[in-house]
Amino acid sequence: MNTSIDIIKEKLADADPLDGLKTITGLFPGKVVFSTSFGIEDQVIADMIYSAGLPVTVFTLDTGRLFQETYDVMDYTRSKYKAEILTYSPDTESLQNLINTKGPNSFYLSVDNRKECCRIRKIEPLKRALKGMDVWITGLRAEQSGHRASMNHLEWDEGNSIIKYHPILSWNIDDVKRYIAEKKVPYNVLHDKGFPSIGCAPCTRAVLAGEDFRAGRWWWEASHKECGLHASTNSASASTNSASASTNSASASTEKVK
Repeated sequence: MNTSIDIIKEKLADADPLDGLKTITGLFPGKVVFSTSFGIEDQVIADMIYSAGLPVTVFTLDTGRLFQETYDVMDYTRSKYKAEILTYSPDTESLQNLINTKGPNSFYLSVDNRKECCRIRKIEPLKRALKGMDVWITGLRAEQSGHRASMNHLEWDEGNSIIKYHPILSWNIDDVKRYIAEKKVPYNVLHDKGFPSIGCAPCTRAVLAGEDFRAGRWWWEASHKECGLHASTNSASASTNSASASTNSASASTEKVK
């Protein structure tokens, strides 16, 4: 018997993020992953997972161009929770070919070059991390962008053939900061320096007053600010038929880093 996304949505109805995470891990034992970039939203979810001892595989994508502050909070998180966080890096040959042919900063020259860099450093490692899994947990919030505002808490990601669950999608930034402060969760000090969204160092700047959350990402581009990790979700396909093939396993069941 297959369990559809619609049925799972019913089970998650009115559930708070922690209860939702417990439900998801109960439905898909051993098949749930959480991707963290160690941004403030991801730190909220990581704290929920680790504090509740939930059976979730936690991973991060190390592009090789991250801020030192990101590596600092990565190390502190591992230490605080005594946690295993899997790290996925770019394929060495692909990265060498890119740098040898186009140089280390080709992403500034065109959108196509930037997408190629993101594909090698992020998207291909992500596919390796998601392989064999049924549910991908993220820290996305609707408030972050118009694209993310159109998402549902539970969706079918057509590009990666996986269910995506966004437990804090409806939270605002005050909700996030309140949780961080109350639970004394470590977070990236760059958030206190005008960086609401933190990616690779060459591609991220602080935002100015009045700018939206992701204005500091690829600021030289006019297009919407997504690297491709979360651009393939198809909300319209989050229906009974869309998810049934990937949900078989479900039927069996404020510390600052300086």
